[in-house]
Amino acid sequence: MMVVEQFDIVIAGGGPVGMALALALREYEFSVLLLEARELPEKVDDPRPLALSYGSRLILQRLGIWKNLIQPTPITTIHISNRGYFGHTVITPEDADVPELGYVVNYHNLYHSMGQAVRSSSAVYRINALVTAVRTDLPLAQVTYQQAGVTKQVCAKLLVLADGGKLAEQIDGVRYYAHDYRQMAIVANVKVESALPETAFERFTLNGPLALLPASEGYALVWTMPAATANKILKLDDKSFLLHLHEQFGNRVGDFICVGQRSSFPLILKHASTIIGHRSVLIGNAAQTLHPVAGQGFNLGLRDAWELASEITRIPSDTPGEPGSARMLAAYSRRRQGDKHMSRLFTDSLVKLFTADISLVQACNGLGLTALDILPPARQWVARQMIFGSKGWFVG
Repeated sequence: MMVVEQFDIVIAGGGPVGMALALALREYEFSVLLLEARELPEKVDDPRPLALSYGSRLILQRLGIWKNLIQPTPITTIHISNRGYFGHTVITPEDADVPELGYVVNYHNLYHSMGQAVRSSSAVYRINALVTAVRTDLPLAQVTYQQAGVTKQVCAKLLVLADGGKLAEQIDGVRYYAHDYRQMAIVANVKVESALPETAFERFTLNGPLALLPASEGYALVWTMPAATANKILKLDDKSFLLHLHEQFGNRVGDFICVGQRSSFPLILKHASTIIGHRSVLIGNAAQTLHPVAGQGFNLGLRDAWELASEITRIPSDTPGEPGSARMLAAYSRRRQGDKHMSRLFTDSLVKLFTADISLVQACNGLGLTALDILPPARQWVARQMIFGSKGWFVG
């Protein structure tokens, strides 16, 4: 007979967003189980750069993670331009009244640091635990997972899905709306002739946005373009790749000198029809996947975890039916609705406007960038949206 364990909260998905929730709950009297399908974080080598907003830094400080990160690279200037058209905008910390706009960190460094903190917390953390089924049609949420060839079950007052979204469709009422941009993002580290310290670039082109994020001695490149074009670009030798990159980006950092290993991933916009179900809630990539323009995706997911923890801990741990009541989940959904909607609209609109091959639209984009540059209130709104989300909240 299968032994069924019971916890207050089960988090399916032990990436940084799921870990952030577990860490935010560690000081409270909830029993928490964190299930992760992969190995220990130390065995997961993912060199991707992550652009963290200053708001995310505040969350990571509260979680005790920030001090353990290895040399985050500050971003104190963001230069935004549109290839082939007039108009540009420069955003600085003064626009949002913060010391830095953001930071660039290595994903694996963040993941490893959070993994160590979770193992030192009161949460039960199980790796190589592949969740195969969830049920939310019972009084308690039920999770079935496999670990070391053994099928196990656990029940919870609250099930949090923080995976990539594969499990959510097993929850009644949840379906996904998806838009395929038919684009790929090429990611690599590049070195340049004249790097500008602590300066990030967002360069819009008709093929898609091209971002350079300051990292170590060079830049982390996130270059989006149609999938067919990306497949051709990836096959180029280093010299040809860098020449093509320079032609698209321009001369602001001089010549591109060398490029590291290149990788790519497809780009889609996906969001769930609802982020809550019976004793269940979706956060991070389980709730939404955004275009990487303006670096909003992970920061939005981190805000999901922080605000869910805040909603859970508003209620005394011995309150009957909590955590996970319909009332609590509805309050969380209302709390997150505006930030999620605005982040989707913000990123999707940027991509569609700046890739429209229509002269009038591009001329209007140029006027918009110019207006943004000369109108402090507009620039301040954009800066705070990028850093704190639509609520403009501050983690004290």
